[in-house]
Amino acid sequence: MAIPKVVGTETEYGISAVGSPEFNPVLSSSLLISTYAGSLRRIRWDYEQESPLRDARGFEPVQVREPGEEDLGLANVILPNGARYYVDHAHPEYSTPECASARELVVHDKAGERVLERSLDELQRVLPPGQRIAIYKNNTDGKGNSYGTHENYLLARATPFASVVRDFTPFLVSRQVFTGAGKLGGEASWDDRDRHRFQLTQRADFFEAEVGLETTLKRPIINTRDEPHADPDKYRRLHVIIGDANMMEVATFLKVGTAAIVLKMIEDDYLPDLSLANPVAALHEISRDLTCTAQVRLADGRRLSAVQIQWEYLERAKKYVEQEDPSPEHRTVVDRWEAVLTALEEDPFALHRELDWVAKYRLIEGYRERDGLDWSDHKLRLVDLQYHDVRRDRGLYHRLVAAGKVERIVTDEEIERAVMTPPDDTRAYFRGRCIAAFPDAIAAASWDSIIFDTGRDALQRIPMREPLRGTRAHVEDLFERAPDAASLVELLRS
Repeated sequence: MAIPKVVGTETEYGISAVGSPEFNPVLSSSLLISTYAGSLRRIRWDYEQESPLRDARGFEPVQVREPGEEDLGLANVILPNGARYYVDHAHPEYSTPECASARELVVHDKAGERVLERSLDELQRVLPPGQRIAIYKNNTDGKGNSYGTHENYLLARATPFASVVRDFTPFLVSRQVFTGAGKLGGEASWDDRDRHRFQLTQRADFFEAEVGLETTLKRPIINTRDEPHADPDKYRRLHVIIGDANMMEVATFLKVGTAAIVLKMIEDDYLPDLSLANPVAALHEISRDLTCTAQVRLADGRRLSAVQIQWEYLERAKKYVEQEDPSPEHRTVVDRWEAVLTALEEDPFALHRELDWVAKYRLIEGYRERDGLDWSDHKLRLVDLQYHDVRRDRGLYHRLVAAGKVERIVTDEEIERAVMTPPDDTRAYFRGRCIAAFPDAIAAASWDSIIFDTGRDALQRIPMREPLRGTRAHVEDLFERAPDAASLVELLRS
């Protein structure tokens, strides 16, 4: 039986500067985070149990430790909502706390946008006159460089990784018809003919392999990093690097919700073989087809469109949810999935309230027609970029929201609460409560442990290897009974 799908996202935000000829993205990102985090900077991230080079295919290269964020003096903090906020590859990165549902993930993903917006406001107050930093929730600088939005899903260790590769690859390749954030132009060196063509996704151009460990070069559709951040005998964490940074709540909900159901079906061996003949080529071809009708070849010789492949997954998912896991959220995911696929067949551009790529295309096309611009005009690329601005008074996505032209599935009140409050139903609750209540007594923390300094001779590590332990139901009473960190540790050990 499939295990619950604890999920999370990691988003590297684009950062740029105006009026600063000596702009340094690494230092600017660190200043951005440090200014927001304040005194929380003293709690270091615990790298001791991390192993980013361990491969799910069964091998691990010899690791030579290179200077990390802490060595370089870069910001790396844990927030009271259980999230991690740090500098990664010259970008500010926000990793949501662990969430037990797709809807909760949407709330905390949106809370990340608010954290970046507030960080920007704080930083702007200390910058010299005339200098301005901008932050974008996107995946490309338009100059051939991409930065990631990664998803993470809890999987049973017993599930053969070969099954994940076989059954999840066609899903990831075809899902871009509803998860794509849209992009004007192509950036893949293998094809220079698409420089001014609009495509569904920002990330497809940067993927060159089917399976692999890399995340920045020769990116694979299936990433093999085997770093569970949980009990390694029971779990693996599937690290999905092929998704776009979505602004639309419906798109994020579908991206995570459908993937969680598909992974459950893989664990329960519930899917037919939908292997593609050439997944990388299919990925690129689907991204360039705004009609969503282009057909790609399967390994068995059939030719199906991305929408038809998604229907294959959906029909199985409807039966699976009905028979095996009929939770209200799964039913909601299946219903929305079906409605979106139906609309994609009838008229993809009718989904401008739900899908990023459609909303962005309509915006760009509107500017182009109004001003008589060619698709190669640089002004349209600025429209593309401005869609992703995190500032609610400047971003074009946020203007659509303000005008009532976006379908919402969570509330502003929920998002505001999530900026400071962790989810109730995962171990993130324990982590976040500890950070909020006892920051001065925490020496270090990571996803699966907290190290307390309670004044004793030795530091005390509290393991958190079960993602669904440490919830409000499990530990709220302990926090009410513990006046300080030492008392909490004693209660946990008793």
